[in-house]
Amino acid sequence: MSAVRAAGPAFPTRPVTLWVPWAAGGATDIALRLLAELASHHLGQPVVTENRGGGGGTLVMPILQSAAPDGYTIAQMPFPVFRIAHTQKVLWDPVRDTTPILQVSGVTFGVLVAAGSPFMSLDDLFAYARAHPGELSIATNGVGTTPHVVLETLFTARGMRYIHVPYKGTGEQLNAISAGQVMAGVNSTGFGPAVDTGRLRLLATFAAHRSRRWPEVPTLRDLGFDIVAQSPYGLVGPRGMASSVVEVLHQAFRKALFDPRFVQEIAKYDQDVDYLGPADYAAACRALHAQERLNAERLGVARESTGG
Repeated sequence: MSAVRAAGPAFPTRPVTLWVPWAAGGATDIALRLLAELASHHLGQPVVTENRGGGGGTLVMPILQSAAPDGYTIAQMPFPVFRIAHTQKVLWDPVRDTTPILQVSGVTFGVLVAAGSPFMSLDDLFAYARAHPGELSIATNGVGTTPHVVLETLFTARGMRYIHVPYKGTGEQLNAISAGQVMAGVNSTGFGPAVDTGRLRLLATFAAHRSRRWPEVPTLRDLGFDIVAQSPYGLVGPRGMASSVVEVLHQAFRKALFDPRFVQEIAKYDQDVDYLGPADYAAACRALHAQERLNAERLGVARESTGG
């Protein structure tokens, strides 16, 4: 057998599937569909995007755990998997069961109300919650997600009750806020277009600094809360992928990441490219996993044992 034949055909020889753990139509879904399209040109094969929304972004983990490590199944790695692995009984581990490919970007979060809402500030929400215990309805993108955890710190931990309303997708949640089905919501910066067009009002963000896009909107730190909540995300494959396959995917998606079309797309949502290669992204994932365990212990929500 020749050395060429022994090496087998070059990867990829068929379409690659990219799983997005959110409902179709949200900012992350739209951005990753464009990233997949751009990467397809460099791979020489289509990258087909599939959605598996729900579970606060964690439903992608069983897909990765059961997939062959051949590079044909990859997924967005959402931040909540690092937290939920420490707070709920799951059969997967976000570090053990994945192969990092690259970090893409990160999202920050904001508190939103409908344009016609009487709530003009975060203090208005607090005042209503105090005056009407258990009546303030606030939407998030799922139980255990960053928005939910921050709300628990802002409200429940300070003796105020609210109604938590989880949604599977950003589009569905933003529609519910603007239609008055919920009184407020917390979402990632996918809300940008709705704020810019005046459909929603942004009361505060969870970023370290005020947004260049909405400089008049305070951060939680500006309001006296020592809270910064950001969710970096990237692409991963199943555990055990060959380094040669990882490198092919990494190079294709790295080129797509810096394509002006993608940079322009995520800028709509107040995001920047935040690239890390495979090794650095793996280190970042380990650090996030360790930090979220400490956070879970600090909040008193950690399980006694974690992982599968």
